[in-house]
Amino acid sequence: MNVDWPWPWLDRNWDKIGEATSEHLYLALLPVLVGLLVAIPLGWAASRWALARGILVPLAGVLYTIPSLALITLVPLLIGTRIIDPLNVQVPLAIYTIALLVRSVSDALLAVPGEVTAAATAIGFRRFRRFLTVELPLAIPVIIAGLRVAVVSAMSLASVGALIGIGGLGGLITEGFKRNNAVEMVVAIALIVVIALIVDALLLFVGGLITPWTRARRVRAVSA
Repeated sequence: MNVDWPWPWLDRNWDKIGEATSEHLYLALLPVLVGLLVAIPLGWAASRWALARGILVPLAGVLYTIPSLALITLVPLLIGTRIIDPLNVQVPLAIYTIALLVRSVSDALLAVPGEVTAAATAIGFRRFRRFLTVELPLAIPVIIAGLRVAVVSAMSLASVGALIGIGGLGGLITEGFKRNNAVEMVVAIALIVVIALIVDALLLFVGGLITPWTRARRVRAVSA
């Protein structure tokens, strides 16, 4: 096995690593964003109507159990894309994100205290305004927690696309395996882990910024 470790290989391949990293971010993060935008109204529906919850939450659980490689290979048959098309990875990742977040959004909205929504209604907030300005902000900490799981999962699953010729950091893993190059594989795996941790930390930071009341609650709990 080639143990060209680590600097010679790195010096020769910074451009390749940068391109693979940017492609991996595109493959993984865009589906998470799309999945979040779809999951919020679905989660709202599941929190509002028992029938919707009885259908959407179990369906989301079933979708998440579908093996990623099977779903990636089925997508071209379902939407008519070419075999080597980023959508073949991004559509399954969006589905997995929706499957993860529908329950999180629903549970978060159901956990909003009834007296809070009643007070918002009493002062004249209509349903849509109440959702955007009261219910959704209070649900953000739980949604962020679900989103962090979805991002880490997407970062990992995006590498599976390399098995059908779609790049990203998974492409470096398969290329390193074919060339018997341990350095290329280790670098790609390490980058996937590091990027996932960075994005996870950013989500945690942003979640704290947009929910300052949770920080105040933690400070009071510590001081008590």
